[in-house]
Amino acid sequence: MNFSVGDLFLILPELLVITAACVVLALDPVLHQSRKDGLVWLSLGTLAVCMGLTSSQIGVPTMIFSGLVVIDAYGAFWKLLLYFVTGLTILLSYSYLKEERLYFGEYYGFILLALCGMMVMVSAADLLTMYLGTELMSLSLYVMAGLKRTEPRSLEASAKYFVLGAFSSGILLYGISLLYGATGSTRLPQIAMAIASQGLSDPLLLFSTILLAVGFGFKLAVVPFHMWTPDVYQGAPTSVTAFMAVASKAASFGAFLRVFVEGLGGLKANWSATFLLLCIATLLIGNIVALVQTNVKRMLAYSSIAHAGYALIGVVAAGRIEHSSSIASVLLYLALYAFMTFGAFAIVAMLRKGGIEGEEIEDFTGLSKRHPMAALLMLIFMVSLAGLPPTAGFIGKLYIFRSAVEAGLTWLAALALIFAAISAYYYLRVVMVMYMREPTDHSETSPRLVMSPTLSIVLACAVAGVVVFGVYPNPLVNFTMQAVLTLK
Repeated sequence: MNFSVGDLFLILPELLVITAACVVLALDPVLHQSRKDGLVWLSLGTLAVCMGLTSSQIGVPTMIFSGLVVIDAYGAFWKLLLYFVTGLTILLSYSYLKEERLYFGEYYGFILLALCGMMVMVSAADLLTMYLGTELMSLSLYVMAGLKRTEPRSLEASAKYFVLGAFSSGILLYGISLLYGATGSTRLPQIAMAIASQGLSDPLLLFSTILLAVGFGFKLAVVPFHMWTPDVYQGAPTSVTAFMAVASKAASFGAFLRVFVEGLGGLKANWSATFLLLCIATLLIGNIVALVQTNVKRMLAYSSIAHAGYALIGVVAAGRIEHSSSIASVLLYLALYAFMTFGAFAIVAMLRKGGIEGEEIEDFTGLSKRHPMAALLMLIFMVSLAGLPPTAGFIGKLYIFRSAVEAGLTWLAALALIFAAISAYYYLRVVMVMYMREPTDHSETSPRLVMSPTLSIVLACAVAGVVVFGVYPNPLVNFTMQAVLTLK
């Protein structure tokens, strides 16, 4: 592999993030507790610098490190979204960790390590490079899921995530090895050329594609590879859950789309049919099981599964027609999903009952009487998740459904619309509990909210995204269209 100083400059955002992570991990043991807040601002400052650097890289796609990494508008879109979500996670965690009495400075180091892995995933033009990024992200999240070391539920979440994550990584790596055997390369452009020349003549090629779909299916939490999601989302600290639900899903979709559109585009007739079945199963299981959940984090976990199903509609459509508009609808959907999901988890992180988190739906009883503003914000996030206008959730579903209709899959759009109507029940049930029930009492065990300036910033950003992009989505729509044009 040959590389130049120019190549290093183009991956400067990744180098800054990994350097900041190492600095945080090195300083945490030697800094006094009262001075560890500086680690937070160091992390946020690094993200701000990286955001500026990545914004300047939106232009002609550039292959670096002998074709292992590509710097293009598609990768820049995902990186900018990941910077934003990571910044919100750090701000949310700042007060959340103090309330939970979790004084772990290394937490911010693991967030940055996970972010670096995600950045590598969305910019990789080589399957092994992408795999390394996936493992860096996953290993960091395994540790963060078990951050509440004194709670068995958190340790169980970390263990389950580790076991199933390792299993999925093994399947993914096996699929990569078989694809290398079938095509003679792990680089996406060479894989695409090999498929174009030999077509479907090699059964090994189809089997490796199936294994890649299974490996990515675990990362995306689509049915039937979703079994880890509810337990991990419930057991992990809420700030970590929000990060996994938004950032991890975004990075996984970013890598997934690059592999199947750029590398395996010649097999789209085959993988489109496979993902159609996964899409329907994911919409069915995600929405139906969410109906019976009484824990908000578990309900949002199944909601996250269902939203992966909606995003897959755009992937299926991309296998039927020219892919630009369909893939752009997936990017748009996941960007809008980030705002409403993160906002909902932020409200859950604020709610306390008897000194612990109030995660049950019943804990939201009469919230509009106790904390009208928090109830209003939760109302906006729930309405947006349900896909009702004039919110960002409606815009996301509108573009996804339109891509299905344009691909001749009107029946799939109609089916997804039915599931969206079903989802309104479990989202609006939270609203009903907040607004249509009276608070039970005013004792010390009654739910209360823990507010802080950083939490206010998080909620302001989340609700602004939901409202502004629900009314005026054109800037984000145009950016997604620009991003997908660099996918070949």
